[in-house]
Amino acid sequence: MGVEPDSPARYTLKAGENRLPLNDYLGRTLRLEWSGAIACTHCGRATRKSFGQGHCYPCFKRLAQCDSCIMKPELCHFFEGTCREPEWGERFCFQPHVVYLSNASGLKVGITRNTQMPTRWLDQGAIQALPILEVDSRQQSGFVEVLFKNEVSDRTNWRAMLKGQVEELDLAAERDRLLERLSAGLGDLRERFGADAIRPLDGSPRRFDYPVLEYPTKVTSHNLDKNPRVEGTLMGIKGQYLIFDTGVINLRKYTGYEMSLAA
Repeated sequence: MGVEPDSPARYTLKAGENRLPLNDYLGRTLRLEWSGAIACTHCGRATRKSFGQGHCYPCFKRLAQCDSCIMKPELCHFFEGTCREPEWGERFCFQPHVVYLSNASGLKVGITRNTQMPTRWLDQGAIQALPILEVDSRQQSGFVEVLFKNEVSDRTNWRAMLKGQVEELDLAAERDRLLERLSAGLGDLRERFGADAIRPLDGSPRRFDYPVLEYPTKVTSHNLDKNPRVEGTLMGIKGQYLIFDTGVINLRKYTGYEMSLAA
């Protein structure tokens, strides 16, 4: 997945040792078919069911990246000595994170590592994004996000995102409004973690376009667990979704599934 200024995002699909430029398949008939096999993306063992987007159950229960604090960083328990993988936590959680506003289906607050911009926004199908604060750790970003969730959603309405009927927002104005409204709460967090632990960012909003020939008027989903074959004309790619004239499929949901692709 990549993006260039004033150009639609470009997507590639890994198929064995090959990487297919998905944008080149727009308007063509594609067939995806699941073989029935699922392999854990961490240890490689066969599993009858995928947990936590591509893991077998033992890895899902053992890995820090599958713990509940990944989805809710404010629940980090590293300092209690109960982190599943302390070395992993030190590498990934104790580094600067960004709190951002984005617009995929309306105003949304989110968090990501510095190194994940703009991939995180493209993954969500955001048409706009604006980093507003930088913090020292993932846990701190979670506390800031919780504060913002009192005023703005932290979720994307994926059906609205896929219909493409999303109005642009003045993210800079929304940033200023929210920072003013939440100044007391941010002050409390700075008092707790240090005056320089939560730093304002003065950037400009970014805009993203996606390779879509036609958005669906009604969103229906393909489910490989019920029907292992998906076939249709590829009408677009947005976020984690392939948009066919026969329905949409969230590829991230099927991480670890063994699939064949035919054009």
